[in-house]
Parts: sequence; structure tokens; C-alpha cells
Amino acid sequence: MQIFTDTHINFMAQRKIAMFISVSLIVISIASLAVRGLQFGLDFTGGTLLEVAYPKAVELSPIREQLHNNNFPDAVVQHFGSASEVLLRVAPKEGISNAQISTRLFELLHKMDPAVENRRVEFVGPQVGEELTETGGIAMLAALVCILAYVALRFEYRFALGSVAALAHDVIIVLGLFSVFGIEFDLTVLAAILAVIGYSLNDTIVVFDRIRENFRKIRKSGAIEIIDASLNQTLSRTIITSLTTLLVLIALFIFGGKLIHGFATALLAGIIVGTYSSIYVASSVLVAMGISKEDLAPVKREGGEQEEVYEEV
Repeated sequence: MQIFTDTHINFMAQRKIAMFISVSLIVISIASLAVRGLQFGLDFTGGTLLEVAYPKAVELSPIREQLHNNNFPDAVVQHFGSASEVLLRVAPKEGISNAQISTRLFELLHKMDPAVENRRVEFVGPQVGEELTETGGIAMLAALVCILAYVALRFEYRFALGSVAALAHDVIIVLGLFSVFGIEFDLTVLAAILAVIGYSLNDTIVVFDRIRENFRKIRKSGAIEIIDASLNQTLSRTIITSLTTLLVLIALFIFGGKLIHGFATALLAGIIVGTYSSIYVASSVLVAMGISKEDLAPVKREGGEQEEVYEEV
């Protein structure tokens, strides 16, 4: 039986270079998160959200200039739904209530165009923002703990540590990207990061399942050769899945509007980093922890028979 595919890429031969790249990105990400932090959106910081509509398409630059000249320099102004609908978000200001801020914002817009229509006003208190920050962090930690337990039960503890290392790698780098470039971090981005965790885990599980299968079937090769063979066998599936997902996300990023740019950016970065970590990070952890054929010996079936063993061709 032919075990190896036609591709013979020596992934593990480059694992030290890959680990250097990963460690460098993680150090940069952690340093940026420690120094600059994340630019939290109103979902986390609290503030005022105002949605207005115009009779026809409107340019955002004059609106931004009007707000900037009237003590709202940090206001976020973007189209919402169509070119005639505008969403404004303003952080809290000391000594001014959210109601006063929303009233003042609408007055400035009405002065520019009396035809503007107030569609929606929302207030997010700082206490709610703090709760969202806390519960969001707990959600990610809980996901990683559950994944660690699941993979440890399904495979072996080395696989569990490898998968969690890959997931932590992905999350830290995506957060670092948002910190380094100052991209706003809101609830949609948090949802995207949780989606990245699920995507990366699925990709890693596929690779691990093939590694476990080949450890039990290939008896004449070492651990590195078997892992390389497994990665080559799943390579086409990994590439096709990642490319099709990236095509959808690129379309979402380009045509989805600024409101979901953060969401699409997090998913784009997460898919790329997650695919890389499934190949290099998770598998490299297995090699570093000394995984061997004895750790995944064929399971005995009823009647004392063992799983069929195949030799490398």
C-alpha cells in the first residue's frame, strides 16, 4: 500500500527557522500589547453611538472635519449599510453625559445638512465595557482549556500541548497585529478570534489524526519522517481549505464595508497564521517533546489481533 504522496517537502527540516520566526512574532506582539495595548472600541470602553441617514449619498471627510473642529477629534465616522447612512461613535467625555454628546453630535450634523435624519442612538456604559473585556478574556481561556482536555482525551497529552501551543500562538499574533497597527478591537473582532481558534483547531486535528494513523502503520521510519509524510498527505486539503476560505474573506474585506473591516482582518490574519501553525508549530512541539512510535502503539482488537501495519514504500 502506498503511504506517501507525491509531495516530499521536508517541513520538519525547517522547524528551527519556523520557530525563530514564531518566537520573534510573539515577542513583538507581547511587547506591543504591553506598551501600546489594544485600541478598544465602544463595546469595551463605553461611549455614544449615533446612526443618521441622509436623502442622498454623503462624503465622510466634511463630517469628520466638522466634528474635529468642534471638540470631537477622536470620533469614528463611517458608512453604515449604504453611502447615505452614517454611523458615528464617540468615546465618553468627562463632565458631559452621553445624552448631551448625542444631542451635540446631531446638532453639528444638522447644521451641515438640515435634511439629516436621526435613526438610532445607543449608550454603552464603562461598567458594561469592563464586563465585556473580562468575559471576553474568560471566554478565550475557557476555549483553550476545553480544547486541551478534548485533545488529551482523544489523542495523547503531547498532542494536546501541541494544539494549545498552536492556538495560543495564533491568538497572540493576531492580537499583536491589532496592537501594532492600532486597529480598533471590538466585539466583532473578539468573535473573529474565537472563530480562528475553531478553524485552527480543526486544521490541527486533521493533521494530528493522520500523524497518529501513520505512527501506527509505518514501522521503518523515525518520528520526523512520519510527521513529514503526514503533513504532505494533508497538504492538499490544507491548501484548498485555506484558499477557499481566504477568497471569501478577501471579498468580505473589500466589499463588506468599514464596519466589519476589523472582523475580516482578524479572520484573514488568523487563517494565514493558523494554517502555518498547524504545519509548523503544532508538529514541531511533538518533535520537541520526543513523540515516538511506542507512544502510539497499535491498539489491540478483540481476539488479540492488532491493527494492520503497513511498511513505508
